[in-house]
Amino acid sequence: MKQDSVKTILLFRHGMTEMNERKAYCGSIDVPLSASGIADLIEKKSLFSYPDIKGFKVVHSGMKRTLQTIKILYPNACAGAVSNSSFKEIDFGVFEGLTYEELKHRPDYKEWISGDNEVNICPGGESGNMMKNRVLSAFSEIAEDSLSYAVFTHGGPIACIMEYFFPEENKNRWQWQCGFGEGYALYRQEGNGKFLHETIGF
Repeated sequence: MKQDSVKTILLFRHGMTEMNERKAYCGSIDVPLSASGIADLIEKKSLFSYPDIKGFKVVHSGMKRTLQTIKILYPNACAGAVSNSSFKEIDFGVFEGLTYEELKHRPDYKEWISGDNEVNICPGGESGNMMKNRVLSAFSEIAEDSLSYAVFTHGGPIACIMEYFFPEENKNRWQWQCGFGEGYALYRQEGNGKFLHETIGF
């Protein structure tokens, strides 16, 4: 972490869930961390020096998996953590909780997955652009604040933020995906409106 930064935003992806393990679509379903997800976070905490978030405002998406991640990685930060549902994962609508194998023969799924997923809306859910717009709006609010933030969110929102703020790296959302319990540190030097970034994790 840069010691001379005046503005820092830490983006953490939650730990693994049973639905992640099954490679099921999991956005709006409020599932807890799996046993292996909890063990993985505990192991990472023992192996990796996570950033000090003393003095940071802690924000989470309101989902169980983000709250549990805070409790494991930063137990002392739980009391003051606030919820912001704009940092939730994309809502996969009727596809929530199901895997590709379970969905691949459904006409509504084939129509959605064969088109532009940034534009196509999941039946009963969101499009990629809808998720991106709400996430970037929420991020802009905290970026304009004078405080530093630790945001516990999801893979999709983190990737949206990174793709938007670092287009010169020519990475798409999938290439910005980080591991469970990992993420990015964004910092902005005094007098410079542009964020720089470092990786949180391995």
